[in-house]
Amino acid sequence: MTFCLNTTIIKPENNEQIKNAIILLHGYGGDGKDISLLSLNWKRFLPNTIFLSPDGHEPCPVNPGGFQWFDLSSENANHSLEESKKAEQKLFQYLEEVKIEYKLENSCICISGFSQGCMMAINIGLTAKENFNCIVGFSGKIIDKDDLLKRKSSNTKMLLIHGDSDAVVPPTNLLEAKDFMIRNDIKIETNMIKNCDHHIPVEASSLALSYIKKNFMI
Repeated sequence: MTFCLNTTIIKPENNEQIKNAIILLHGYGGDGKDISLLSLNWKRFLPNTIFLSPDGHEPCPVNPGGFQWFDLSSENANHSLEESKKAEQKLFQYLEEVKIEYKLENSCICISGFSQGCMMAINIGLTAKENFNCIVGFSGKIIDKDDLLKRKSSNTKMLLIHGDSDAVVPPTNLLEAKDFMIRNDIKIETNMIKNCDHHIPVEASSLALSYIKKNFMI
């Protein structure tokens, strides 16, 4: 099958049966190849897992070689929100294609993302018709809490990780997201990484792997 989004695919080694999938969503201006590097540290501990890292559906004007999930050029918050909803529609289409291709249910899929990709992962995980296995988000935030509350239709559990020195997406966003999840009965774990700016350090990658293994019951 040709997916609706160009995708970097890393299959299980030794033709192991595919039982789970991790969808990796890149940040603003990045691409699937960038974030697929997480799989290098994770795949030997997740032998039956396929990793799929799609490129965003739009080229990024700030980095013409990269992609975006939604436009950040406007200071109008409603503009960003409406553009993110377009990305949601594309990602839901993509996820249905993945489920058909690999014969997987939502319960077998983890959605992970960095920065803008984390924002999309949160929205996808909480507006889907049924829960995914889990969400793992790095350095992100809730795009619009009021809008998400109105559209929330599922309760996918999640781990959110943030650097305490992040100047791009301030770490207060982690605390706000945690408060939102607790108030709305969504199981959430959080971790604030000391002396960490806007990137995914080894410590965060290791914490994420442990969480995914626990939820995939590996």
